[in-house]
Amino acid sequence: MTFIKIRNFLTKLRAWEYWPMSLFYAPVYAYWFYLGLKARSIFFFTAANPGIKNGGMVAASKKQILDMIPNQYIPATVLLSAPVYYNDVELAMQKSGLAFPVIFKPDVGERGWKVEKINNKKEVEAYLAAFNADLQLQEYLDLPFEAGVFYYRFPEEQKGTVSSIVVKELLHVIGDGKSTLQQLIIKKERARLQFDALKIRWQHRFDWIPAKEKRVELQPIGNHNRGTAFLDCNYLITQQLINSFDKISKQIDGFYYGRYDVRCQDEEALKRGEIMIMELNGAASEPAHIYQSGFSIFKAYRVLFHHWKILYQISVVNHAKGTPYTSFKKGYKDLTTSGRVMEQGI
Repeated sequence: MTFIKIRNFLTKLRAWEYWPMSLFYAPVYAYWFYLGLKARSIFFFTAANPGIKNGGMVAASKKQILDMIPNQYIPATVLLSAPVYYNDVELAMQKSGLAFPVIFKPDVGERGWKVEKINNKKEVEAYLAAFNADLQLQEYLDLPFEAGVFYYRFPEEQKGTVSSIVVKELLHVIGDGKSTLQQLIIKKERARLQFDALKIRWQHRFDWIPAKEKRVELQPIGNHNRGTAFLDCNYLITQQLINSFDKISKQIDGFYYGRYDVRCQDEEALKRGEIMIMELNGAASEPAHIYQSGFSIFKAYRVLFHHWKILYQISVVNHAKGTPYTSFKKGYKDLTTSGRVMEQGI
């Protein structure tokens, strides 16, 4: 529909959170280059987390990172090497005691690329038909509270810092007892931006009229590019929460900087560290609370520049202690290889 495209274009124009990454990040890339000159290595960040390949910036295996975390904090996860067929998935689920629904995700990838909730054999086969790379099969966590917690700690210090908490509100609409699902999607800006993808997922129910006050979850995956609302919840940062993430982080050898993507029961469980960690992202991660709707772009740049400065400082300390920076040749190769995998699924 032309009017939907026009409205979406105007929304993206005025709200920087929807701008292309290359446009929004241009000043950050310039700062990265400046810090690289200071460190005498454009890939200085690869020393930030000595226990993670490339510090977690590119080409890092998500499964290898999960394996560094104590088992009590992670869901059951199996890594399947490409090429993956349905029989491989079936056997892995049997051996690990998993049942549908499960989460499929690439072992190497960013920003929710190819992450899907899989409910049955048909969806497994459809996913595998369009994807050909190492694949994580992960337990689906049916917990109501999803958050991203940004943590960093200087190598010579015992206490770390939690600098960002984003709570994720999955894309949904609320029925009014009169409007069809399609009409509800068009009325809600964040859902309307996902119209093409939702049309594919929900086309068989576009004419359905949800009951008044009924919540319809449109996307089961908590990623910004899937329409998830990112809520600035830094008010949840307390000493108790910092202590909880200090305790967890110190058990992860060679980890100093990154964001935990977690699910738990509620805010209090988060503060107590009673969490399940879906992913731990290293140097490539960002303090995602900046994507709160209406967050000032200038304030967002201040937050990002601050974190890149911290990333630089931690990397320099680790480098002085003997952690090498990845060479330009290897770093460039990993960067381009990772991009090619995400573009082609190979």
